[in-house]
Amino acid sequence: MQITPNGHEPIVQPRVDAPIDPSGKRNILGLDRVELKDALLSIGVPEKQVNMRTKQVWGWIYHHGVTSFDAMNNVSKSVQALLDEHFIIARPEVVEAQYSNDGTRKYLIRFADGNEAETVYIPEEDRGTLCISSQVGCTLNCKFCHTGTMRLVRNLTAAEIVAQMMIARDDLDEWENPTEGRRVTNIVMMGMGEPLYNFDNVKKALDVIMDEEGIQLSRRRITLSTSGVVPHMERCGREIGVNLAVSLHAVRDDIRSEIMPINKKYNLEEVLRACANYPGAHNARRITFEYVMLKDKNDSDEDARELVRLMRKYKLPAKINLIPFNPWPGVDYECSDWDQIERFSTIVFESGISAPIRTPRGRDIMAACGQLKSASEKKSKAEILREQATHQANGLTP
Repeated sequence: MQITPNGHEPIVQPRVDAPIDPSGKRNILGLDRVELKDALLSIGVPEKQVNMRTKQVWGWIYHHGVTSFDAMNNVSKSVQALLDEHFIIARPEVVEAQYSNDGTRKYLIRFADGNEAETVYIPEEDRGTLCISSQVGCTLNCKFCHTGTMRLVRNLTAAEIVAQMMIARDDLDEWENPTEGRRVTNIVMMGMGEPLYNFDNVKKALDVIMDEEGIQLSRRRITLSTSGVVPHMERCGREIGVNLAVSLHAVRDDIRSEIMPINKKYNLEEVLRACANYPGAHNARRITFEYVMLKDKNDSDEDARELVRLMRKYKLPAKINLIPFNPWPGVDYECSDWDQIERFSTIVFESGISAPIRTPRGRDIMAACGQLKSASEKKSKAEILREQATHQANGLTP
């Protein structure tokens, strides 16, 4: 395996050009503070003002969610005009927004180059979680995952990752009071793609989202999910510092390799050792292990006991998320019987390890775990309009 001078496995990232608006203006959504400052200097904002103007513009974009410069009422009219001449603040297009009967919302988002990804908002009693995508498609080909049937098209830019948060907050109408009464309280990087194969853009986007003068989401409320890209797991804890979730899904290498081909590159022992070394993991900040329940594949009593043994062997501060399998057309697997899921949970729980069963959400709109896939091209415009009219008639739109 080739290793870079800093000790990291190199990541080959598909080339992504910064989208250019048809007007020729630069979209400044997604710029970090240094980039925003440089952009302001480049259009002639006086150097003695640039720190103040950067702070003002940053706050309006990320704290208040504005999309026009004339809304920035503490910025002088002359600077507003200068900004408007050169820049835009643009969200990607929401091709389709679907609203589940259980309150889940799924957004099909089209980016400037025509590629698409999906984002899901999941409301719960004590939180509202936004599931964000990091890639268009996926390269991992997990056999039980609908997204895994797509080819990897490209990584999302930091701006495109941040924009998913902005779009959800737009739809939920929560910019008026940016930090009070939030409906998006948590983020999970569990959408389309493998976040650690797009490390730099994910890190940059999460830094923007966590900024204390912007969206202000605490790193304790952000979870990054990986299928086990071992060389970048420690780096994630050290450089980003968010909670870690690991897609485990099996307790034996032969089964995990069958359903998750990445296991052939990073096997169970390597993944669990990397979890044990994850910076900041302790009993008050446990690592979440995702475990999809597949009938007669990984759901036996023996599997449950082996899972407990592995957690103890590596002394892992763990929470096991048991996920009833969400089927999709053409898949070869079935969901475990509910009685067996409960039995599996009980075996793990009685060993002293938390093993809640995740309530399936958004199944009626294909928004549940493992069901995300950009398939808008399979629908006609008339079909989409009919669905939107039905949702409006049922009072499901905002």
